[in-house]
Amino acid sequence: VLLLWSVLITLFLSFTLSLSVGNTLQSPVFTKQPGSIVFPVDSMEKNREVVFSCEAQGDPPPFYRWKLNGSLLNSKPGSHHSLSGGNLRINHLNKEDAGTYQCLASNSFGTIVSREASLTFAYLENFRSHKRSSVSVREGQGVVLLCGPPPHSGALTFSWIFNEYPSFVKQDSRRFVSQETGNLYIAKVEPSDVGNYTCVVTNTVTKTRVQGPPTPLILRNDGVMGEYEPKIEVQFPEIVQVAKGSTVRLECFALGNPVPSISWHRVDGVPFARKVDVRKTSGVMEIPYFQQEDAGTYECVAENSKGRNSVQGKLSFFASPQLIEKPQDVQKAIDDSLVWECKATGKPKPSYRWMKNGENLEVQVINGALSITRLGLSDIGMYQCVAGNKYGEVYSNAELRVIAVAPDFFQNHLKSHTLVKEGGDVLIECKPKMSPRGTISWRKGNDALRESSRIVILESGSLRISNTTKADAGTYTCAAHNQFGEASSSGNLIVKEPTIITTAPNTLDVTVGESIILPCQVSYDPSLELKFTWFFNEQLIHFGSHGGYFEKVGGHSAGDMMIRNIQLRHAGKYTCAVQTKVDSSSIATDLIVRGPPGPPTSIHVEEITDTTATLSWRPGPDNHSPITAYTIQARTPFSLGWQAVSTVPKVVGGSHLTATVIELNPWVEYEFRVLASNAVGTGEPSKPSKKARTKETVPKVTPANVSGGGGSRSELVITWEPVPEELQNAAGFGYVVAFRPFGATGWMQAAVPSPEASKYVFKNETILPFSPFQVKVGVYNNKGEGPFGPVVTIYSAEEEPGRAPSRLRAKSLSAFDVEVYWKALPWSTSKKRVLGYELRYWEKNEKEDKASLLRTVGNRTMAIIQGLKGCTTYYITVRAYNTAGTGPPSPAVNVTTKKPPPSQPPSKVMWNTSNSKIILNWEQVKPLENESEVMGYKILYKRNQFSRPSIMETNTTSVELSLPTDEEYIIQIRPFGEGGEGSSSRQITIPKISGRSSSAN
Repeated sequence: VLLLWSVLITLFLSFTLSLSVGNTLQSPVFTKQPGSIVFPVDSMEKNREVVFSCEAQGDPPPFYRWKLNGSLLNSKPGSHHSLSGGNLRINHLNKEDAGTYQCLASNSFGTIVSREASLTFAYLENFRSHKRSSVSVREGQGVVLLCGPPPHSGALTFSWIFNEYPSFVKQDSRRFVSQETGNLYIAKVEPSDVGNYTCVVTNTVTKTRVQGPPTPLILRNDGVMGEYEPKIEVQFPEIVQVAKGSTVRLECFALGNPVPSISWHRVDGVPFARKVDVRKTSGVMEIPYFQQEDAGTYECVAENSKGRNSVQGKLSFFASPQLIEKPQDVQKAIDDSLVWECKATGKPKPSYRWMKNGENLEVQVINGALSITRLGLSDIGMYQCVAGNKYGEVYSNAELRVIAVAPDFFQNHLKSHTLVKEGGDVLIECKPKMSPRGTISWRKGNDALRESSRIVILESGSLRISNTTKADAGTYTCAAHNQFGEASSSGNLIVKEPTIITTAPNTLDVTVGESIILPCQVSYDPSLELKFTWFFNEQLIHFGSHGGYFEKVGGHSAGDMMIRNIQLRHAGKYTCAVQTKVDSSSIATDLIVRGPPGPPTSIHVEEITDTTATLSWRPGPDNHSPITAYTIQARTPFSLGWQAVSTVPKVVGGSHLTATVIELNPWVEYEFRVLASNAVGTGEPSKPSKKARTKETVPKVTPANVSGGGGSRSELVITWEPVPEELQNAAGFGYVVAFRPFGATGWMQAAVPSPEASKYVFKNETILPFSPFQVKVGVYNNKGEGPFGPVVTIYSAEEEPGRAPSRLRAKSLSAFDVEVYWKALPWSTSKKRVLGYELRYWEKNEKEDKASLLRTVGNRTMAIIQGLKGCTTYYITVRAYNTAGTGPPSPAVNVTTKKPPPSQPPSKVMWNTSNSKIILNWEQVKPLENESEVMGYKILYKRNQFSRPSIMETNTTSVELSLPTDEEYIIQIRPFGEGGEGSSSRQITIPKISGRSSSAN
C-alpha cells in the first residue's frame, strides 16, 4: 500500500510539472529591488515613514516577505512594518529600524532573495557652548586652528568665518581648510590674520549647518618668527582603498616660512592622465573615474627656500563583484546530475555561496560552481549564486526542475519507414521520454530480437544493424519500461539495392581551348530518385554560373558533365557525387590542362654595357608542357611599345635562364621582359625589369638630309634633320658644321651645341650670290667627337629676279575663270635664276594690298585663275620669283569675267523608252537679265551612283539616247553658255523595264 501511494504521489508530481512545462507558468524574477536609504533625523517629526521597493514577476504571482539583519520581519496588522504589494513600508521610524533589509519573493517554484539594502539615519548635533581659548603666535609662524565637529552621522563639509558672517576664509597657498578634519591651517601668519575664527559644519544629507564657538588669533610681541623649512601638517593615509569609477581626493598642506609650494607626482614616474586635477594653491589632488591604471604610490612635496619635505601614500584599486557567468534555468531527469557554473570579477577576488529558496546551502562550492549528484524531487526549487567581497555582493537566480515520468513516445515515435542499402549500416533510433531512465528492449515482428555481431542494441537504446541483408527487412518495435510504466513504438525497415558508380576514376589530359565530357554512370535501385552533384576542388559547382563553361549533359541515370573551351584555371580535381535516400557514392577525376607557359619571374639585369645587357630570370609554370624557348622584348621611351630584340644565343632555349641582349643603343633607358613558349603556344609576358640605362659612348650616327640654300644676301644656310635622342649616345650632344667654297682646300668649322638644332647660317659680306659650297655635318657628345656625314654641295643665298615678265595678256574663259599669258624671262642657273612666276589679282574696287596670289612652278608662260566672280573686272600683275624673293611686277592688265550661267535648272523633264532607246524632253531654260544666254545642254548619264558619267551635248530641248533598256540609268541635264555650266536638274533614275514612260519635275 505504501509503495502504491509513493507511485501515485510521484505520478501526480510529474503530471503537475509537465503541465507547468507545457504552459506559461514562470518562476519568480525580480523586476525591482530595494536600494539603500539615508534618512535625515531632523525630518522625523514631519515625516517618519520610509518605503523599500520590491517587485517580481512570476506565475503564479509571487508573495513577499522581508528580512531585517537576517531575521524575518513581522508585517502583521498593527505592526509599524506593512506590505503594499512587495514594497515594505515602515511607519513611526525610530533609530532601532536602522539595519540591513532584504526582500523575499516566493511562488510554487520556490523563493528568491533580493540584494541587501541598508537604512541609516543622518544627523548633526550642535557644538558645545563653552568658550575657546585664544591662540597666540608670532608673525611668520604657522598655526593650526582645530574645528572639533560635534557628534554626527553622514558626510560633512567645513568652512571658517573670519570675524563676522558672511566673511569666510578664502583658501590660497597660505590658508587651507581640510575637508577631512575640518581644521584651518595657516602656513605663515601675517598681521592681517589677527581676529576671531569660527568653524562652520554642514551635513550634506540633512543640509543642517552648525557653528562652533569663535577662536581668537592674536600676535605675540616678542619678535618675528625666522625662516624655517616646510612642515607637512595635512597628510593622506599610507594606503587608500579606491573603488572603480569613483573620485579620490587627497589633501596635502604644509606650514613654513617662506610659504611652501605644493607639488604632486607618481613615484613610478608615470605622468598624470589629463583627467587628474591638481590644485597647487589649495593642496588638493583629485582623480575622477578611478581605474586600475590609476593605482600606485603618489607623493606630495612641499618646498621653500629653506628646505623640502614630502609624504607618500598608496592608492589601492578595488572593485565590487560583477557576474560574468550566470547559472541558467535547467530541467533535469530524476537521478541525473547537475553542475551549475557561477563566475564573477572583482578586486579582491570574490567568494561564493549558494542559496536555495532564500536559505543558505551548506555545501562545498569550488570556484563558484554548485554540483549535485543523483537529483531527487526534493532538489526542486529556486537557487541563487551570491558572489561577494568586502565591497558588495551580487545575486543571480536560476530554477531547477526535476522530472519523473513514465515512458512516452508521443514526441519521438520510431520512423514509420527506414531505408537502407543492402550491405550498408543502419541506426534505428529509440528516444522515449521517461524519467528515471529504465530498460529498453527490441523485437522484430512478434519475436524478441537477439543481439549478434551485426545486430547491437546501443547504450542509448537505439538499434544498430551492420552489413544489412534482404532478410533484415521487416517491422521493428522498441519497448521502454521504468518504475512508473511502459510504452512501445514500431517502424518498418526497407532494404534497397545499393547505388554504384560504374565509371572508373581516371586522369584526363586536355589542351587549353578544347572541350571535354567527364563521365559519371551509375547502377541503382529504380525505385529511388537520383541526385547528381559535381564539385571542383571540393567546391560545389553551380551550373549556369562559372561563365557558362560547365554544363550537365547526362540523362536520368547519368550525371555526365561537359567543360567547354577549357582554360588553365579549370585544371584540378572533379568529383561526381550521386545521392539517393539510402546511400551516396562519389568518384574523382583529375583533369590536367596543358597550356602556354605562365609568365617568367624575377627578371633581373645582371650586367649592362653601351650596346648589350645580360638578363637572368626564373621560369614560370610550364602548364604541363615543357618550355621550349624564351623570347626577350625591350621597351624604351622612344619605342612604340614592346619590340623583340636580338640576343646571344640567337635562339634562347627552354633550358636557358640567362641571355645577352645585343645591338642596343648607348645612353638609353631600357626595360626588358621575357615570354616563354612551349608546344601549345607562347604565354603571357613577365613583369618588366627595373629600368636600366646603357653606358655612354661617342656618337656614331650623323644627321640625315643635309641641305640648305636660300636665306638673305651674303648668307650660307645649312639645314639637316636632328639626330634622334636615342642615337645621341651620351649627354652633351651637339653638331660640328664644316664648310668651304667649292674648290678650296681648307675647311671652316662651327659647333652647334643644341641637340635639337636643325639649321646653321654663316653670314659673310664676301660671299657672292648663289656660290657653291661643300658642306658636311658631324656630331659630338661628352664622350668625344663622332664622324662627319657625306659632303654635299649647297649654294649661298641668291638675288631676286631683276626684271619683270613682259607681254602680259588676260582673257575671260567663263564667269569664274580667266586665262593669263606672259613672256618668260631667260631660264638659267645664274645668280638671278627664275624658279617660277607669281600672279596677283584683285577686283577693280579693291586695293592691290588685298590681292590674291597664284604661283606657278618652272618656266610656264600661262596660268588659269579660277573661283572668280561673274561679270566682274579684275586687275592682274605677274612677277618672277626665286629663293631670294620676287622680282619687279609687270604692268597691270584688266579683264572682265563673263556673265554667270543660268541659275534655273531644266524642269518638266519627260522620258520614255522604245526599242533600246531613251527619249528625253524638257522645258527651255530662260536666263535672268544678269545671266549669260543658254548655248546648249549637257546630258550626264551613268549606270549607278559610283560609276563615271558619260556626257552628251545638244542645243535643243530633247535628246534620244541609244542605251540598253535592261540596265538602270541615272541621268541629269545641265544648261551651259559662255558663262559656264548652270544648275543641274534633279537626278532621274530610269529602271531597266522597257515600254514605261514617266516625268520628273
